[in-house]
Amino acid sequence: MNDSISDKNISLDDSEMLLLRGKTGTVAIVKVGPRSQFFLETEDEEIVLGLDPKDLIVASAFSVGELYENGLKCVLYMVRELKSPLIVLPKNHKASARLPIVVSAGERTVLSCNITPGTHPNQDVLCGSDEFNGLEATGTPTGVELKNLPQCEIARVKFKI
Repeated sequence: MNDSISDKNISLDDSEMLLLRGKTGTVAIVKVGPRSQFFLETEDEEIVLGLDPKDLIVASAFSVGELYENGLKCVLYMVRELKSPLIVLPKNHKASARLPIVVSAGERTVLSCNITPGTHPNQDVLCGSDEFNGLEATGTPTGVELKNLPQCEIARVKFKI
């Protein structure tokens, strides 16, 4: 893999998950689908997120391999199918350093390696590994638009447990 960066439109439907496999991290993306209401829990409040079917749920793992891909699928399944809330930890929370996977939901997500995992309440930014820093994923009616995509393996897999 080299460090070239590109933009790409990829078709994705509700029954699929997109995997971006890097050298040190993995990103998984699913469409929100027909469910439009998600809950974001912070230390002080509960926020209701109203999302469109074209919007995305994006998960980022700080490692690679089958174990982490299965974890990404499980986390995304819990959020989308089991209605698990998105949890935002307080700043400087001890668990931040132990989070293997973090999640964001919305129309557009930008990955950043400059934020603390699990503590960012705005759903338009998500902590990711260095190689995915600046990656932007936006939901479209037929799939996902990726900007600043580094050289990585891209796989579209079935999204079912």
